[in-house]
Amino acid sequence: MLLPKKVKYRKWHTMRKNPTKVGMDVRGSYLSFGSFGLKTTTYARVRSQQIESARKVISREIGKNGKLWIRIFPDMPYTAKPAEVKLGKGKGDPQGYCAPVKPGRIIFEVDGVPEAVAREALRKAGTKLPIKSVVVSRAIIA
Repeated sequence: MLLPKKVKYRKWHTMRKNPTKVGMDVRGSYLSFGSFGLKTTTYARVRSQQIESARKVISREIGKNGKLWIRIFPDMPYTAKPAEVKLGKGKGDPQGYCAPVKPGRIIFEVDGVPEAVAREALRKAGTKLPIKSVVVSRAIIA
């Protein structure tokens, strides 16, 4: 699982939750490394466990010939209070790390495999994530 070596603050502010006011992502919205990528169309906080689950699916599908790039990193801690605890008494304990992902962000990139294999691997990985996503390919200029 992905997690930062060290963080400056144990607990962060929750940040904005209304997905209609988030806007599109400017950074990381184009394919930089591979020929095919998984692009988000909705906002979500992707946990490190979900990223790892999607990574396993892709690496299993593309085999040893393909190359995979993960374009997001979970560095934002999220907290939770235990079950059946009354309100108040402060914020909950850190449970793990997540990556806030805006629409238009490329999450995974794949190269070195046929198009059908890459599209199927990225489609399966998209089902493991809490976001809607589309498979994009590099524009070939002839």
